[in-house]
Amino acid sequence: MRRVFVIRHGNTFASHEAPRRIGSATDIPLVDSGHAQAAALADFFAGTNIRLLLASPLLRARQTAAPIAAATGHALDGCCDWLGEIDHGPDEGQAEDAVIARIGAAALARWEEDAIPPDGWHVDAPARIAAWRAFFAGSGEGTDLLVTSNGAARFALIALGLPPAKLRTGAFGEFAVDGDDRVRCVRWNVRPPDAA
Repeated sequence: MRRVFVIRHGNTFASHEAPRRIGSATDIPLVDSGHAQAAALADFFAGTNIRLLLASPLLRARQTAAPIAAATGHALDGCCDWLGEIDHGPDEGQAEDAVIARIGAAALARWEEDAIPPDGWHVDAPARIAAWRAFFAGSGEGTDLLVTSNGAARFALIALGLPPAKLRTGAFGEFAVDGDDRVRCVRWNVRPPDAA
């Protein structure tokens, strides 16, 4: 059996900062609490025999993957564009109230509940779903770790016919891939101890 962990990068905003919509167009680093979340993830996965470790090309994902690689003794195998964050278009860098003022609460709810992107966002949902399905269909046994973002992670669930769900910073979802290509979500949105 193969285990696939989908890991969201750590915090990119300090607790005193108002969060903003940050997507593929803004390559920001982790803040101190994000590094602490990455360390907690590294502790959680330490000693795991990793078959594959992939990350989004964005700095925040690579900074989250680096301590995991060190703790497991498995170097990052590469960065994949399909694990990259979505493009929020005109809402990039905007606070949530500004995004809602532009697109409306209903459009944001359609994104959160059904992964229907608001006008101006660039997502390419069919390509993302196809990439997740192709990854899950791959053969082999062992543990795969994929470090990504919330916008990309939701498509792992959608690829399996499940509704999208938020993945918090420093949290992971786990999938079991059986030899006969059955994939099931074992758990979602789990933070290791000390990753708050």
